[in-house]
Amino acid sequence: EVQLQASGGGLVQAGGSLRLSCAASGFNFGDHNIGWFRQVPGKEREVVSCISSYDGSTYYVDSVKGRFTISRDNAKDTSYLQMTSLSPEDTAVYYCAADLTRFVNSWCPRDMAGYDLWGQGTQVTVSS
Repeated sequence: EVQLQASGGGLVQAGGSLRLSCAASGFNFGDHNIGWFRQVPGKEREVVSCISSYDGSTYYVDSVKGRFTISRDNAKDTSYLQMTSLSPEDTAVYYCAADLTRFVNSWCPRDMAGYDLWGQGTQVTVSS
């Protein structure tokens, strides 16, 4: 079955860290771009970061630059989002997504329309 499984969310105090994982199955993970998004109730889902399939090029939304790090381990079919210096504004459900349309690409999409497969989401709550 083609799927993504996000995990690693939880409750953390402001200033703390979390590492999210996105485990893929059912497709050639290394061939495809991966994105991380987040959504709070009443707001649109927004991109947080993405990583390309070809050379691991990365993108970060301005609000997380310097605090979050995206990575991928193609041998484990897993992407990670390391989050540090967390603030209450980072509280959201975090989703990982795969761009199954593009193969071995050095550019990853920066919006939801660029992704075809979505994980189930993992809740991150940052207390003040």
